[in-house]
Order: sequence, then structure tokens, then C-alpha cells
Amino acid sequence: MFPAKGTKLYSIVHSKCPFCHEGQFFVSHPYDLAHAGDLLAACPVCQEKYSREPGFYYGAMYVSYAIGVAVCVSLWVAFLVLAPATPLGWQVGAIAGVMVLAAPWFYALSKILWANMFFSYKGKDRKVLG
Repeated sequence: MFPAKGTKLYSIVHSKCPFCHEGQFFVSHPYDLAHAGDLLAACPVCQEKYSREPGFYYGAMYVSYAIGVAVCVSLWVAFLVLAPATPLGWQVGAIAGVMVLAAPWFYALSKILWANMFFSYKGKDRKVLG
């Protein structure tokens, strides 16, 4: 099964706890706009907290910005290569539309990426201390 459990990619793709890869990371899916990007306080399986300190996820906005820039540039290059005759207004409109529609997913993706930069897989069967 790709990606293999125990890898950071598994946690990111499946939005699972970065510590045990069993529990959910988010309260709901990214397009539930009332709860977009809301995290659970701790993993329901291993009880590890998802935040190290207040404001821990502020750094995720830089990740979200990088994702947005990468998508915008990729779409612009795709237009230049695949449909060079497309008017600039249509290109800008299409790129803006994709960015608006994908924004909740980018927001959630940036948070799970940020968490996986700082938290490591420990396995489900380890003993929780404390």
C-alpha cells in the first residue's frame, strides 16, 4: 500500500496523527468551511498533543504560501506550454478560480505538512508516559 505506514507521507496523504498514524488530525474535512483547518487538541488514539506551544501553526502559513506560489506558477507555465493562445485575462481568471477553490485544501495541507516537519512517528504500540 502506498505510501507505507510509518512514513511522513502516509500521515500527510491520509491526514492522520503524525505520532501513531491511527487517529484523525483534523476535526473535519477541509471543505467543511465552519471547521476548515481546525485540529483536534490531541490524538484520539495515542493522546499526543498536536501543538507544542501557542501559535505553533503560524509557521504553516509560510508553507501555505509556498504551495500557493507553486500552484500558480505551475498553472501559468501549463497555460504557456499547452494553450499559448489563451488570452491573459482567461489565464488569470482560471488560476484565480483554482486558487479560491483549492484554498481550504491548501490550508489543511499546510498544517499537516508543518506538523510532520516537527513530529515523528512513534508507533501505535508504544507506551504513553504521564
